[in-house]
Amino acid sequence: MKELHTIRKIIYTGIASVIGGSACIYAGNTKPAKSSRPNIVFILADDLGYGDVGCYNSQSKVPTPNLDRFDSQGMRFTDAHSPSTVSTPSRYSLLTGQMDFRIDFAYTFNGAEGPCLIKENQLTLPQMLRNQGYATAMTGKWHIGLSFLDKDGQRITREGVEGVKMIDYSRAIPDAPIHRGFDRFFGTSGCPGTDFIYAFIDGDRIPVPPAGMIDKTNLPIHPYSSKIRDGMIAPDYDLEEVDMVFLKKSQEFLKEHVQKHPDKPFFLLHSTAAVHLPSIAARELKGSTKAGPHGDFIFEFDYIVGELLKTLEEIGVADNTVVMIASDNGPETITVFNMRADYGHDGARPWRGMKRDNWEGGHRVPFIVRWPGKVAPGSTSDQTICLTDIMATFAAITGAKLPDNSAEDSFSILPILLGKDGSKPIRPYILHQTNRLALGIRKEMWKYLDHKGSGGNNYDNDILVPFALPETETDAPGQLYDLDRDPGEKTNLYFQHPDVVRQLKTLLENSKMTGRSRPLARSQKNNVPTGTKYRKE
Repeated sequence: MKELHTIRKIIYTGIASVIGGSACIYAGNTKPAKSSRPNIVFILADDLGYGDVGCYNSQSKVPTPNLDRFDSQGMRFTDAHSPSTVSTPSRYSLLTGQMDFRIDFAYTFNGAEGPCLIKENQLTLPQMLRNQGYATAMTGKWHIGLSFLDKDGQRITREGVEGVKMIDYSRAIPDAPIHRGFDRFFGTSGCPGTDFIYAFIDGDRIPVPPAGMIDKTNLPIHPYSSKIRDGMIAPDYDLEEVDMVFLKKSQEFLKEHVQKHPDKPFFLLHSTAAVHLPSIAARELKGSTKAGPHGDFIFEFDYIVGELLKTLEEIGVADNTVVMIASDNGPETITVFNMRADYGHDGARPWRGMKRDNWEGGHRVPFIVRWPGKVAPGSTSDQTICLTDIMATFAAITGAKLPDNSAEDSFSILPILLGKDGSKPIRPYILHQTNRLALGIRKEMWKYLDHKGSGGNNYDNDILVPFALPETETDAPGQLYDLDRDPGEKTNLYFQHPDVVRQLKTLLENSKMTGRSRPLARSQKNNVPTGTKYRKE
């Protein structure tokens, strides 16, 4: 079996290399017409750490040939950040350009929980692009909340399996992704491998409902397969092949769209199950690395990237497509602990912290962009950016106008992509938040955390005790770090630079009060909007 895996990898790498160097022709030697606006593909990983990718970490023990090749074709950002240190808030912020703490939400959805965090009339990234003439599609993990209805048409508020058992599958989901800007959606409501509902959503319905409780007896058992909840599962749902199903659906969308609508630009958000626990790679990819089940799962994400890029080449649109690859937050605690111990691989390297923490390891993520003819191949940028910036960036690229009550924390990185940023920061500052709504702010080299400790994980926990660093200012109510001199956030300068603490805290409070960090248009400066409050019922 290992020999078969090796052969597959050799063949696959060779094919990918050949395809990466030549433009392919699609549908009978007919190239699709080139739109004046670029197509857009955004590939979002789950819990992929900065140190999980070879081009970011020379000491990585997991091969990522497609990501490394993609890096050589585009721009790698070394100071990019997820909007939050956990999934749901980051995904909300990516699609709205607004930091999630502004709606007072510090939670991740499971099972039948909702409603959707995105309000019905709220402008989203896909709706903005749809307004500009784009076809919009999403495949994979949603995790921003959905309203599942019971037999009486009432929204289910009960948590866990009991809530899932109440779902009336004959009823549509009223706030599904296709009601928030996407023309098409195929995916899951929450984490594909660890939820109380294991079923695919197509549009706004679950065509094949769960028929019983999940049977875990035949699933792989290892330190990286934890967190599989005892949920209800549909007959067509295979935990080991979920990402392969997502890949096939995205490829079908790309091929069908280009064949039927060659003049219409498209936006595809492909959101993977990899590399969120449980680390269960597809059967054909098991044993692909020497870094165990989680290493194989990282390799699976890399494989998916390669296959999507290959599809863009095959249908003849790669040269007119912006492709972005990122992660929703830092690596999970259990995987960091076990991968360091078992394989000498550090998914958070070189940063302090991990998923849920407000230290860099919790939110500094890989982010790479390829745009042939626009973005210089093999380039890098150390500009500080956030995934909230995607909305303003594509508004700038497509000529869309952002109203002041939308994308409140989004700044266009288009000048960076085009090599015109110079030395001036695109952002005046960046905001950070955790799953506890602990907040921080970064301006140039100064990073201020408005809380003690990590703001997320409890470092008294057994597996995290070895990673706890001694606190240098135990009496300080907050933390101040000079990331230029202290990228590992080891020395708290709170009392040494009270003026900097005061300035950053004032800036943070002002951002909270005004409900935005993106400046208002001049005509709107006397009418400052504030964030809409949301609380889980």
